[in-house]
Amino acid sequence: MKMLKKGFLLVALLSIVFAMTGCQTATKSTTTSAAPVTLTISAAASLTDAMGEIQTLYQKEQPNVTLAVNFGGSGTLATQIVQGADVDVFMSAAIKDMTTVKDAGLLDETTIKNLLGNELVLVVPKDSTTTITDFAQVTDPSITSIGLGEPTTVPAGQYAVDAFTYYNVMDQISDKIVYGKDVKEVLNWVQTGNVDAGVVYSTDAKASTGVKVIATAAAASHKAIVYPAAVIKASKNADAAKSFVDYLSSDAAKQVFVKYGFTTL
Repeated sequence: MKMLKKGFLLVALLSIVFAMTGCQTATKSTTTSAAPVTLTISAAASLTDAMGEIQTLYQKEQPNVTLAVNFGGSGTLATQIVQGADVDVFMSAAIKDMTTVKDAGLLDETTIKNLLGNELVLVVPKDSTTTITDFAQVTDPSITSIGLGEPTTVPAGQYAVDAFTYYNVMDQISDKIVYGKDVKEVLNWVQTGNVDAGVVYSTDAKASTGVKVIATAAAASHKAIVYPAAVIKASKNADAAKSFVDYLSSDAAKQVFVKYGFTTL
């Protein structure tokens, strides 16, 4: 009788162990088979090169997450979001445009992060023979056309206007200025010689083999260049979006941004 009781007890214990093992397996399976997610990221055009590498790294780390990145002028992207564009994360090249989205009540304000800094530079085609070395010298006859981002939608354009105003030459060069839809378009104009000079970020110049930097704007000549990122409140993938924004300030992401010439904050 004692042996029979022991047998029943052993069977009962084994049943419990198998049941617990089955629950753990099911839990693990559920955890590792998360449903695929696509995050739509609206990012400043000046982030194009760095974000290409970030995108590859992140999707290796999070294979269930696909990043669909839309690049453009930060002001244009902010307007699109305010007008209802389906976006999960906004990465701006200026606090002003992030504030526009924030003031419209569209940000998860707990996720706002100031990620990066940059510098403003004056560039010319690589084979240019101009001898100017300062923003204040763009009044020189050797410079007949200057590419800037459209100030109302492109932060680099507004920073450029501020810098030229600081150097007291804005009124003198207004007839020389050609406005582009984003900083990458301005860079392309300079590379192809369609303008004699252009104002872009130092990161854009660093990524190009077709331009050379002839001057860097003094920090005091324009507002601080800060790149914030945040999750859009209406995101249907809020948890994944928050994880991605957190990743942007990770050591791995910072290494990429520094590689492309940004400073990390």
